[in-house]
Amino acid sequence: MALRSDWSRRNCSMARGLDILGDPWTILILREVFFGNGRFDAMKARLEVADSVLTKRLAGLVESGLLTKRAYGDGGRTRNEYVLTEKGEDALPVLNAVTIWAEKHLPAPSEQAHMYVIHRSCGQRTTSADTCTACGERLTAANTSWHSRSRSAEPVQLSTAPGHEGTAA
Repeated sequence: MALRSDWSRRNCSMARGLDILGDPWTILILREVFFGNGRFDAMKARLEVADSVLTKRLAGLVESGLLTKRAYGDGGRTRNEYVLTEKGEDALPVLNAVTIWAEKHLPAPSEQAHMYVIHRSCGQRTTSADTCTACGERLTAANTSWHSRSRSAEPVQLSTAPGHEGTAA
C-alpha cells in the first residue's frame, strides 16, 4: 500500500518495507489487531478513523498478506474480523520499536498515555524491540504483552496468527 509513490520495486529494502508499513494508519490498525481488536466497528471507534480510510487500509493489509479475514456471526449477519497472518505477526518488532522509541524520546501528555512492551515469560519490561533485555529471549506475539495504561490496568497478551497460539519460539 503506497503512501505517495509505489516503492514496492525499489532496490532498497527499507523503501519496500515502508511501502506497506510506512503509513501511520497501517501501524495503528496492526496495533489494534495485536491487541485483539480486529472487528471493523471496534477498530473504527478506537482509532476515530473515517470508514473510507479504515476500509482502504484494511484492504491493503489483506492484499499485502499481513491480515486475513475471518467470518463471524453478528445477530444473524455474517461479518468479517481481521486477524494476523504469520507475515503480519512478523511486523511485531516494528511496532515494538516505535513504542519503545516513543517512550524514550517523546513526552507523554498524561500518565495514561504510556505503553510498555512486556516479556511475559520473565514478566519484565523490555527496551529492545526483538529480544528481552532482562533475559535475552526472542520476543514473539505469543510471549509478549503490551501494557497500555489507557486500555487496562494490566498488560494485555498479544494476539497471534492462527496456529501460532502459545508458540514462543
